[in-house]
Amino acid sequence: QVQLVESGGGLVQAGGSLRLSCAASGRTFSRYVMGWFRQAPGKEREFVADINWSGGTTNYADSVKGRFTISRYNAKNTVYLQMNSLKPEDTAVYCCAARFGSPGVTSSHSYDYWGQGTQVTVSS
Repeated sequence: QVQLVESGGGLVQAGGSLRLSCAASGRTFSRYVMGWFRQAPGKEREFVADINWSGGTTNYADSVKGRFTISRYNAKNTVYLQMNSLKPEDTAVYCCAARFGSPGVTSSHSYDYWGQGTQVTVSS
């Protein structure tokens, strides 16, 4: 069982940056693939990025590639999402999620554990 708690969301102007954190409970954090998803009002939840257990393999949605960076620090049971050059269309609730297996799976249905999410709002 893993419990996930996100933090770091907020209101930022277009072009600005935010860093989201996701703190996980449990001693098996390093075994999980960790992902970030987002959901904007009236839209489906969408994959943003994921990272394998060691941090050596990452994947990104085309819409955030080159602007967002996912990383993890297993000693602190934490995964991060650094978001730069933010755009109004990045506005959404951002959730982290955990699953076993290999990275690169973009379906939210493949993830076993979810956080409550943190709101990111980008003003134009």
